[in-house]
Order: sequence, then C-alpha cells, then structure tokens
Amino acid sequence: MTNGILFLIVLALAAAAYVLARQRSLAAVEGDIKKLHSLPGHHGQTAFLFTAVPALLLMAVWLFVQPMAIDARVSGMIADSDVPQGSSRGLVMADVRRISDGLDTIVALGGMSEETVASMRADISDVRSRLAEVGVALGSNVGNSVFTAAKAYRSMASTGRLGMTAAVLALAVAGLAFGLARVRPEFRARNVSERFVIGLLIGSSLIAILTTIGIVVSLLFETLHFFRLYPASEFFFSTVWNPQFRGGSDLGIWPLLWGTLYVSVIALVVAVPVGLMSAIYLSEYASARMRAWVKPAIEILAGIPTIVYGLFALITVGPILRDYFAQPFGIGSSSSSVMTAGVVMGIMVIPFVSSLSDDIINAVPQSLRDGSLALGATPSETVRQVVFPAALPGIVGAILLAASRAIGETMIVVMGAGAAAKLSLNPFEAMTTVTVKIVSQLTGDTEFASPETLVAFALGLTLFVMTLALNILALYIVRKYREQYE
Repeated sequence: MTNGILFLIVLALAAAAYVLARQRSLAAVEGDIKKLHSLPGHHGQTAFLFTAVPALLLMAVWLFVQPMAIDARVSGMIADSDVPQGSSRGLVMADVRRISDGLDTIVALGGMSEETVASMRADISDVRSRLAEVGVALGSNVGNSVFTAAKAYRSMASTGRLGMTAAVLALAVAGLAFGLARVRPEFRARNVSERFVIGLLIGSSLIAILTTIGIVVSLLFETLHFFRLYPASEFFFSTVWNPQFRGGSDLGIWPLLWGTLYVSVIALVVAVPVGLMSAIYLSEYASARMRAWVKPAIEILAGIPTIVYGLFALITVGPILRDYFAQPFGIGSSSSSVMTAGVVMGIMVIPFVSSLSDDIINAVPQSLRDGSLALGATPSETVRQVVFPAALPGIVGAILLAASRAIGETMIVVMGAGAAAKLSLNPFEAMTTVTVKIVSQLTGDTEFASPETLVAFALGLTLFVMTLALNILALYIVRKYREQYE
C-alpha cells in the first residue's frame, strides 16, 4: 500500500468518525441540542481529530525515522573494497537506494518475482541488464556487496511499510473508537476542538522560525566541514577564484562578493528612482482611472519568469549596451556585462519598490496632507516634506526587499553578466555573483567530500549573513525615523 492510499484511508476513517460522532451526540439527547454542552459539529470535529491526528503524526514520524534506521543498518553491509577511491560510503548508499527502487520497478512490471529477488546470488551481473531496462544504469564500480545491501534495503523497506500501515490503521481505528466513546451530553467537545486550533496556529507560527533554524544549522554544519578541508583565511582573504576539481583550487570569495554587490547596486540605481517616482505619481497625482490601469501593468513585471528576463538581457539589452555605449567609448566589447545584468535586474525589481511604496504612501494619514496644504504648502512640498518622511520607514523596507531579491538572483546574472570571477571597476565587463557559483559548484557529478563542492555551502552562509546585515541596518533606520514621525 502506498503512502498516498494510506493517507486517504486515514482521512476516510476520520470523516466517518465525524459523521458517527455527530449522529451519536444527537441520539444521546434525542435531538434536543439544548441538552448538549457543545454543538454536534464540535463532537464530530473532536472525533475527527482523535482519529486522524495521532495516526498521521505516527505516519510522519515513521517516514522520517525509517530511512535513517535502514541506512544505518545497511551501510555496514557494504565492503570497504566496494567504496571507490575518492568517493564515500554515503554516495555508495545512493547506488543502493537506486538498485532497490529498480528492483521494486521490475517486480511491479512483472519482470521478476519476489522469490527470484530473494534467491538471487550476490552477483550484480545477473540483474544489471534488467535494471538497465527500467532506467537504472550501474557503473562498473558497483560491487557484489552493494547489490547484497540493495536487496537487504528493499526487504527492510518493505517490512517497514507493512509495519507502518498496520500501526497507522490500528491507531486510526483506536482513535475512532475513543472519539465515539467520549461522545456524551456533558462532554466539552468545543474546548477540545478549540485547543487543537490554537495548537495548530502556534505550530504554523513556528514554521518560519524552525525553517530558519534548519537552514542556518544545515549551512553551518557543511561550512564547518568545508573549513576543515580548506583554510578559512584563504577563503575570506584571497582575491582569486579558480576551482579545480582535480585539486589545487583557489576559492577566494572576494571576486564573487564584488560581482554580487556591483550588480545589486546597479539594479537598485535603476529600480529605486523609477519605483519611488511611479509610486508617488500613482498615490498622489494619478486619477482613479489611470491608477487602475498603470498599477496592474507595473505589477505584471513581478510575474515574468526570470529566465525570460535572462533572454531579454542576452538578446536585447546586452547588444544595445555593447553597440551604443561599450564599443563606441572603448570600454568593452561583450554583450555580457555587469551593466546588462544590473539594468535588467533593476527592471525586474521595480514592482517590489513601486507597489510596496505605493501602499505605504497611501497608508499615511490624510490629516497630515490636509494640515500641510492648509498651512500653504504646495502638493509637491507636501509630498517632499510630509508624506515622504512619514512613509520613509516602510519605503526602506521596500528597498530592502528589492535589494534582497537582487542579491539572490541567479538566472539573469548567468545570461546577462557571464561567469567570470574577477575584480574590476568597469561595469561593461563580464563578472559573476555568489549565487551563480553556488549553482555551478553543485551542478553535475558532485562529490560532497571535496572542498570544491562544499564551498557552495560556505558561499550560501556568507550570502545569508549579508542579507541578515541588511535587515539589521534597515531595522535601525526604521526605528530612528519612526521615533520622529509617530
């Protein structure tokens, strides 16, 4: 039984518990709802929760723990001789899981019986061709112990699925019986249901916090692993980026940081003035009809896929900047440049500045505008000296969001700025960013025991610290100005 079917069965049992508990509560008072402490729907909700929640929690925990337990047991079955030099036991375990999935597919298609799989010799050549038929191509370095481990992995996973199915269904049925047994006129079903909703809200509010903690911990763990293999001083202070997967790499971060900041600054130089001026026009000067047309048109820019912006940079903006600016002034000859990526990225983040700033300016109390105009100020003076300062904290937040979006962009930089990691002041030269190199270091046949791959996590942690610093700076600015205008 698949996990999806088991999930639907549990939901069906919970739905049945809802109906039965609701009917049982009505039957207990002979249809007189006034004798019930809680409404029939509350009794049904309580029975639904008793049936579904414990069973689904058990299913989630089982699915999380089972792979780790099986990996721990099966990993010891792999002989050291079957771990290729330069590889790791973790990568060999990936082959074990692929072979196990391939055997499942062959059995499901009828190409092999369970008895045949169980009686197979520990010789990978017996089933290599059959695995290839279902898309599992094995390298020549896959040894016999790997195949033995794959059969054991499949057997344990199958046993675990059966055990999970039996345990989850038994717990769901027990929850159904318990929920129906609790149905009595004096039972406070509403309180139970409301406490569950409160717990659900608390859990939802913790998701963002737990996700952030998980991201930081995972990045920090792999970054520490990287610094055990590569000197931190070379990473933070070297000005050369030259990864070589055969060894002898130079992994200095400064060329990548320079390209990231250079592209982001150009993007903000384009986006912030245009976005702010359009927001001021829409909120203070545009008619209702004009606003109804212009604002949605600007927001369409936010919905365009970044790959489309990349193509726009590659075939339109890049050649224009090269032919009309770089080549005539003798400062560049390539259509891939920091300026190309920065301009297109600035166009992309205009809606982040414009829409948010427009909403923030509209939130400024009308009484401030009326008081300024009553004192004899012109509309433009009111905007400059009253509305804009009052909305400045929110505008800073909008600019910060645009900056974070620009720093994290990848596709536009790949297609517009190139992949050259270097330090240069010329904006019409090709450069690259941290995000582009994270992708390039994790693309292809990667080995997570080499510094050339693990450097991606150090780059990611550095990028995280950069955005965190931007948040702290923006918070300081917001608090400073909020004290003046509140």
